[in-house]
Amino acid sequence: MDPLEIIKKYYKIESMAFKILVNHSKAVAEKALKIAEKFEVDKQFIYESAVLHDIGIFMTNTAKFDCHGIFPYICHGYLGREILEKEGFPRHALVCERHTGVGITKEEIIKNNLPLPHRDMIPLSMEEKIIAFADKFFSKESDGSVRLRTVDEIINDLARYGEEKVKIFKEWLKLFEGNA
Repeated sequence: MDPLEIIKKYYKIESMAFKILVNHSKAVAEKALKIAEKFEVDKQFIYESAVLHDIGIFMTNTAKFDCHGIFPYICHGYLGREILEKEGFPRHALVCERHTGVGITKEEIIKNNLPLPHRDMIPLSMEEKIIAFADKFFSKESDGSVRLRTVDEIINDLARYGEEKVKIFKEWLKLFEGNA
C-alpha cells in the first residue's frame, strides 16, 4: 500500500490542503518510526498509518488548512476512518479515529455533546499510541509548514481537557522518550 496514492485520490496535489496534510503527516511518521525502533511493533503499519492519520481533514470546514467541507475539525478522525474502511484498510482506519488528543471516551463525547459517534475513540495498540503521541508534537501551519511543539505546549493544551489527559501523555512521554 502506498499511503500517498490513497491521499491523492481525495486531494488535489497542487492544493495547499495536500501540502499541509503531507508535510504534517511525514513529520509525524518520521517521529513515530524513530520511537518504533525501541519496540517490537509493525513499523510498516506505523509509517502507512502515520501518513494517513489525518486524511479526513478535507471534509472539515477548516479554511486555514484549505479544507472546505461541512464538518467541524474534531470530526476528521472518524471521517478518516470511514474513508480508509472504504479503501479496505480497517486497521489503518482505527488509527484515524483514535489519534485525537490522547483519545476521546464515549463518556466525554456524550457529556460534552461532541459531534462524534457515541463510541470510545482511544488508542489501544502500541502502534496507535505511538502515532497519537508523535502527532502531538507537530502543528499544521496554514502555509504548509510544520511547527514543532514543546512538551510544555502539549501539556498546556491537554490540560484544557482534564488532568487525566495530561497523565496519559506523561505516561507516554516516559514510555516513548524516557522522560517524565
